[in-house]
Amino acid sequence: MAWIYLLAAGVFEVVWAIALKASHGFTRLYPSLVTLAFMALSFYLLALATKTLPIGTAYAVWTGIGALGAAVIGMVALHEPVSALRLLFLALILIGLVGLKVTSGH
Repeated sequence: MAWIYLLAAGVFEVVWAIALKASHGFTRLYPSLVTLAFMALSFYLLALATKTLPIGTAYAVWTGIGALGAAVIGMVALHEPVSALRLLFLALILIGLVGLKVTSGH
């Protein structure tokens, strides 16, 4: 169950990161509220996951999911730059996430 909590926490991190951009420095009400709500949910689920998973693994996976998801959404939906090297390094993050799951023992 901890891995499910961690995956959901990572997805919620992506949501709040994108909403944070849309909040324009917390100057827009609704994106700001979405940011704060999903931050709280993300942290709560991360805390649940760390009851079972080692903190180093959980935190690395949580931030990795957030970074990977935000970068992909940025490129696809927000028209941020795409390059072969950027895609390579995002693939390396994904490989790292899978590696942490496979070697976690949980």
